[in-house]
Amino acid sequence: MKNDYWDLSMAMFRTGMLGYGGGPATVPLIRYEAVTRYQWMNNDEFGEVLAIANALPGPIATKLAAYLGYQRKGTIGAIVSVLAHIMPSCIAMVALFSLIAFFKSSSIISGMIAAVVPVVCVMLGIMAYEFGEKAIKGLGKTLGIVFFVLSFLLLQILHLHPAIVIILFLLYGAFHYKLLAKLAKNKLKKGEGV
Repeated sequence: MKNDYWDLSMAMFRTGMLGYGGGPATVPLIRYEAVTRYQWMNNDEFGEVLAIANALPGPIATKLAAYLGYQRKGTIGAIVSVLAHIMPSCIAMVALFSLIAFFKSSSIISGMIAAVVPVVCVMLGIMAYEFGEKAIKGLGKTLGIVFFVLSFLLLQILHLHPAIVIILFLLYGAFHYKLLAKLAKNKLKKGEGV
């Protein structure tokens, strides 16, 4: 018999244990557990949940863990999922607190950190590429590139907070298909009037 609480606990414990580097490094791991391993949702649903979670305050990985737990088993599932996700970090912090000075100056630990950083970068790059592909499929190449450039300008040139940019794009997304339908209708009317 399948035990959803066990699956949630194991999935979130793994993401908490292996998600070295904070929330953004953990997102691909959570995506793997939710979409690939357990198939609790598809890629599109995960992308929507990720966008909403990014717009809310707080750590992204914990919000995703809470959502997955709530989706599977309600409030108790959310609590179990979050506790399983944060447990490895809590244990590691308590266990290693007395050794922190040693780890800061250890060349072995510095080497381990240097080896992990490229892996995290590749995982984030793959996820960004996959979301970019979906954006191009949903919006079309021209609009996808326009929104990429617009988001780059808002984030890098104007230095808007990422949450503000996400909210702006979410607002546009809410009206995107209505706008496309209206434009198509106007184009059709112009074509009939000729």
